[in-house]
Amino acid sequence: MRHLEDIEEKPGNIIPKKIGLPKVKYAIVLGTRPEIIKMAPIIKELEQRGLDYVIVHSGQHYSPNMDSDIFEDLNLLKPHYNLKVGSNSRKKQIREIKRRLKKVLEDEKPDIVLVEGDTNTVVAGAYAASNMGIKVGHVEAGLRSHDRRMPEEINRILTDRISDYLFAPTSQSKENLLTEGIEENKIYVTGNTIVDATLQHLEIGNRNSHNAKSLIERLNTSDYVFLTLHRQSNVDSKKQLKIILEEIVKIPREYGLEIIFPMHPRTKKMISRYSLGRYVERGKGILATEAVGYLDCLQLESKAKLIMTDSGGLQEESCILGVPCITLRENTERPETLEVGSNTLIGKEYYKLLDYVGKLLKKGNDWKNPYGDGKTAAKIVEIIQNNLGLMKCVE
Repeated sequence: MRHLEDIEEKPGNIIPKKIGLPKVKYAIVLGTRPEIIKMAPIIKELEQRGLDYVIVHSGQHYSPNMDSDIFEDLNLLKPHYNLKVGSNSRKKQIREIKRRLKKVLEDEKPDIVLVEGDTNTVVAGAYAASNMGIKVGHVEAGLRSHDRRMPEEINRILTDRISDYLFAPTSQSKENLLTEGIEENKIYVTGNTIVDATLQHLEIGNRNSHNAKSLIERLNTSDYVFLTLHRQSNVDSKKQLKIILEEIVKIPREYGLEIIFPMHPRTKKMISRYSLGRYVERGKGILATEAVGYLDCLQLESKAKLIMTDSGGLQEESCILGVPCITLRENTERPETLEVGSNTLIGKEYYKLLDYVGKLLKKGNDWKNPYGDGKTAAKIVEIIQNNLGLMKCVE
């Protein structure tokens, strides 16, 4: 047992001196491709430090092609467990993840469960751990769109409420948590692991993203817009999806830019269901493809003149990569990108899309990345080792 004089205290954090604390066992719970990407730097950090961990994949993602190979692409171990919950309603999916995860946690006995983001897997993993008395760490805590119609917003709020360690990417995220009454000593501003992931994987993609190179070669120009759409609010409504597509097809005619559009399975299904395929024909200047892998996606983003998306992750990646972004939503939980000028929120003004495109094509990219220095994973692991290691030491 270590003595109290071996410990230094700082406000909100307990930081031990270099005393060789006991190792902490981690359970990394994830369920979708964005979670895998943002957790990858943490997994690699645990591996480098020789720490004990297990990866649990909920199987929430209903498109195996979108994340089946990503562990190999990112040089990660395959998940130790796959709960195979599949697609279902939000309530049923959360309930089933909790039920199946409980058995894994009983067998593995981790000291902490780490979750990332705002999916059903995140809130289910946090609740399962909390109900069993296991510490919960929420990576990317404190993000808020302030739109409770979004299931992701509810997931964020609930997960933050029950987490023991809240790793906020920015000071603004921390303020969101403090405003909601979260104790300050639980909150750590660490930056965002998306910076770690982007910097680590961009070079890998340069060497290995053959699909991205092939897609670019199929264009009639080297200048293109990279487009993604997947959110329920955009693609599940025929009226909304049609409005978006009608404005997007004007871009090639107006600016001579082609559009690369890897279609999320949900989006592809809805375009077919609503008979909107005429808007994504090759002759309209749009190269619509199947969904692409993460490394290809990163390469396509990095070489684009402009990104248009409703994805939270792409808002961050575009900011890091220095590519202007138009977010096809009414709100964003990444307000930092708006403040630095890398991102433009379209709201309901789709009739102004061409004007937005024109302005951004003339704009520079000298904004400052607000998400950190690419060392977020090391900071998170260090915080946990210091705090939980100390707790194990004095038990």
